[in-house]
Amino acid sequence: EGVTCEFKARKVTVTGPRGSLTRDFKHMDMDLKIVGKKYVRVDLWFANRKQLACVRTVISHIDNMFVGVTRGFTYKMRFVYSHFPINVSFSGGKVEIRNFLGEKRVRKIPLLEGVEYVRSADVKDQIELVGNDIANVSLTAAKIQQATNVRKKDLRKFLDGIYVSEKGANPEE
Repeated sequence: EGVTCEFKARKVTVTGPRGSLTRDFKHMDMDLKIVGKKYVRVDLWFANRKQLACVRTVISHIDNMFVGVTRGFTYKMRFVYSHFPINVSFSGGKVEIRNFLGEKRVRKIPLLEGVEYVRSADVKDQIELVGNDIANVSLTAAKIQQATNVRKKDLRKFLDGIYVSEKGANPEE
C-alpha cells in the first residue's frame, strides 16, 4: 500500500505518502523482523509478564505509525464556557488562550513538531489538531486541555475549559 518499514538496532522508520516517522525502542529487549513483505514480527523469549506486555505496546506503536503515514490523525477540541467566551488564537507556533474565566492571563501552549492547527470554519468554538504522529498530536491536545484547568473553585459548577470532543485517524481518501 505504498508504505516501507525499516529497522536498524530497534530504531523503526516508517515511510508513506504523508511523510516519515521514526521511533526508538532501544529500552526494550526484543527482536524486530519483517516477515514476507507485509508483516512485522516482534519476538521476545523467556520474558516475565511485564516484558510480554511491552511486546503488544511496541506492535501498537508501529501500527499507529503505519496509520499516521497513510491517513494521519485528527483531534477535535471544543470550547466550553458559561459566561466569559474563551478566545483562542494561533501565532508564532503557539496556541494562545485568552479570557478564560475572565482572567487577564494569556495561556500559551507550543505546538509540537508535525502538529498543524486548524480553526473549524463550519462549527463555532472548535479547533482541530492534525498530524502524522499520534503521540505529538495527543500530547498537544492534552496540554491545551490541562492549560484550562479550573483551580480553587467548585468543579461541579465551573465546567469551563477546552475539551477533546472527537479523536481518531483521518478518513481514507
